[in-house]
Amino acid sequence: MSAKINCFIPFQDKDQVKETVRNLKSSELVSKIYLLAQTGADAEFEGCSVLQVDSLNSTETIKAIAQKADAEYSMIYTKYTTLELGYFALERFVRIAEDSGASMLYADYYQIVNGKKSAAPVIDYQFGSLRDDFNFGSLLFYNSRALRCGAERMKQDYKFAGLYDLRLKVSQKGALVHINEYLYSEIELDNRKSGEKIFDYVDPKNRGVQIEMEQACTEHLKEIGGYLEPKFKHIEFNENNFEYEASVIIPVFNRIRTIRDAIKSVLSQQADFKFNLIVIDNHSTDGTTAAIDEFSSDKRLIHLIPERNDLGIGGCWNLGVHHPSCGKFAVQLDSDDVYSGPDTLQKIVNAFYEQNCAMVVGTYMMTNFNMEMIAPGIIDHKEWTPENGRNNALRINGLGAPRAFYTPVLREIKVPNTSYGEDYALGLKFSRVYQIGRIYDVLYNCRRWDDNSDASLDIVKMNNHNLYKDRIRTWELQARVALNKK
Repeated sequence: MSAKINCFIPFQDKDQVKETVRNLKSSELVSKIYLLAQTGADAEFEGCSVLQVDSLNSTETIKAIAQKADAEYSMIYTKYTTLELGYFALERFVRIAEDSGASMLYADYYQIVNGKKSAAPVIDYQFGSLRDDFNFGSLLFYNSRALRCGAERMKQDYKFAGLYDLRLKVSQKGALVHINEYLYSEIELDNRKSGEKIFDYVDPKNRGVQIEMEQACTEHLKEIGGYLEPKFKHIEFNENNFEYEASVIIPVFNRIRTIRDAIKSVLSQQADFKFNLIVIDNHSTDGTTAAIDEFSSDKRLIHLIPERNDLGIGGCWNLGVHHPSCGKFAVQLDSDDVYSGPDTLQKIVNAFYEQNCAMVVGTYMMTNFNMEMIAPGIIDHKEWTPENGRNNALRINGLGAPRAFYTPVLREIKVPNTSYGEDYALGLKFSRVYQIGRIYDVLYNCRRWDDNSDASLDIVKMNNHNLYKDRIRTWELQARVALNKK
């Protein structure tokens, strides 16, 4: 194989790029190496050209790369750490690119943390993989023609969303192919646990980034026929007769340390309507069952133990929602969290009527086990707007908490019988037809501790979770495209 690849490498200083450049020069496939350097940086390096850029992720940078992408393929590396290519890795990228006709390729890789190498498999890209934080790894291998075509079709001038916008544009015209092989190693400097990373996208300091990402995603949805205008089905809440106005639903399994706090926070609610609490105890073995029974004297508490042994959190929700004593509105509370005050339930029910919505999402505060606020603090999901929330929901990985649902619609849709992502699936499905109401008062203290379902996940579990949410997005996006075609 002759030289076929132009390589684009972020430049911070000469020591940082030295090994990466040496690795690339050793391949006869590499045609040119460009160092992406901030204006004014001393980026002269033997055998490399300098490309002055404002930032790695801007539209201006992407278009500058596209102008230099005159080889058959273009490799963009996105980290300021050393890239170590696997044995004949570039040959493998080229071979799969030729065989598949892909517009972009990415591969599994090894991650080096504190000198220790570990496998970092990634997941397949699909129609609904619209998350701007989708993990491709740090090596993006483009067909240069697809890269140039994508850059030419970029309409906005983004500071943060340029690389994301390029990916969306390229995906409209060709496949983004995952090579299930470990083709390179990279050094990873972010050593936080999974539970500490998942809220980065709602950190207030990242708000400017999120606004651009939303604009790019919305434009993409319009171009592929998946955008929904802000027109919603009206609800007549007096169509059904319910004994209770609201029911709080708590699925629980082995939460002896927290279930009492959760129950107390519900039973202490003050409201001008009749409500109850349905606890679905999914065969706990640690004393949780007995702890729930301590509150049996309060007739508002309904304690259910499923006859089935195959229910996840979603299945437990279905059991509670289809109970004959479930109220008109079904309100979520996790078994290790608490409402922030005695007026939470009243605020949620009021929102259904005031905003004429079939689902309500509140605001919560991140706390430690002792319910002391921890970073990032208050999670308000202000990226959700009445005008565009239903579209932006396809880009983000969650909608917020606490969540509440109009029971007749929830009984019709039903909850996926999973223990992760079931709430997100409901949010997408509800928002296809109905308005989702928002409350920006803090309604909920969300405890972060070692027993949280997403506190510290290994790479396999994280990938499974992300793959499932991408599947949910794909199904929803397909449904919306079909709806618009009608």
